[in-house]
Amino acid sequence: MAEAGDALARLVRDEGTRVLATLVRVTGDVDLAQDAAQDAVVRALETWPRDGVPDNPRAWLLVTAKRRAIDIIRREARRAGKETEAVMFAEPGPESAEAVDDDLLRLVFTCCHPALSVEAQVALALRTLGGLSTAEVARGLMVPEATMAKRLTRAKQKIAQARIPYRVPSAEELPGRLAGVAATVYLIFNEGYATGAGADLVRGALTAEAVRLARLLAALMPDEPTVLGLLALLLLQDARRDARVDDEGRVLLLREQDRRRWDASAIKEGVELVGRALRRTPDRPDPYVVQAAIAACHALAPTYADTNWDAVVSWYDVLLSVQDTPVVRLNLAAAVAERDGPEAGMALVEAIEGLDAYPWWHATRGELLRRMRRPEAARAAYERALAFGMSAPQAEHLRRQIAGLS
Repeated sequence: MAEAGDALARLVRDEGTRVLATLVRVTGDVDLAQDAAQDAVVRALETWPRDGVPDNPRAWLLVTAKRRAIDIIRREARRAGKETEAVMFAEPGPESAEAVDDDLLRLVFTCCHPALSVEAQVALALRTLGGLSTAEVARGLMVPEATMAKRLTRAKQKIAQARIPYRVPSAEELPGRLAGVAATVYLIFNEGYATGAGADLVRGALTAEAVRLARLLAALMPDEPTVLGLLALLLLQDARRDARVDDEGRVLLLREQDRRRWDASAIKEGVELVGRALRRTPDRPDPYVVQAAIAACHALAPTYADTNWDAVVSWYDVLLSVQDTPVVRLNLAAAVAERDGPEAGMALVEAIEGLDAYPWWHATRGELLRRMRRPEAARAAYERALAFGMSAPQAEHLRRQIAGLS
């Protein structure tokens, strides 16, 4: 029953995101659309377990949400003492897949308008398009939840005050929006690929949503290396999805995965996209293209032992030249540890600043200390990582590591 309830909640949440995108187009008001869509989601969670899931869940949610939007509009009109004509969308016809895709794309571009800071763009799109909670957005962007709540409120107010249009921008406007849009799609994927909390390691609907959005962007901007690199990166990462847990749901690290379970077609497409993107970035590396090249190194290795760690480390050095962040440095340190040994990796890890509240910095220290045969220090590092929170499968993996220390 619990599993069925979780599956139903995921279905409602995932379909609710698409309904929200359509409602924003219909109403032109993000807050109104969010209120109406949330009400429809709540009603679905109340009635579907009792009455059964409708044949077309999205249509059910859309009708319910549009009716709720009408109620809100009428109530506000009465409160203001004004007459208003009912909005004529209570009984919608079927929405085509193309229309839904367009709505999703319009919403991400609305959220990523250059009038907003890039930080606000990404946060707002993750909250609305990605369906993430404020706490999940805050965790993904590594800021306090209270700060994120204020940032989201200010972003929505600015959209309303500046009358930012809900549309896909013209070709001339696209480059100015790309940074925020790409970052948003990337972070949606990351939250789905390695969920920061909850019972699941992967939220497949989020990763699928991110891949679909990346494909829409690639169709819109087919020669843009950032978009090609982003799509390649997501495909190459997502190709490993089925091999990342065992039959009992336990996390399997890259070295433990059965590579026969990787999606060969996704890898082939991803590697081809990396080649196309690299040919379009001869002068200045693009961060997404470089990350995709790193993912390709792993995807093309027939076994973990055959991984070309020299190439991986070299690509991380390139990435640092255009995206020097603590998390990139942490990933470089892990690669160096594989190539040169745990002591070399630990020296780099210890030199990184700004990740004391990041659980994977502590988990990496724990893993390297374990390899260095320092069990008590490794235990302390693992426990520190657990204190910052993570998904249940990830936490269970670290507890198994602690239990195996001697």
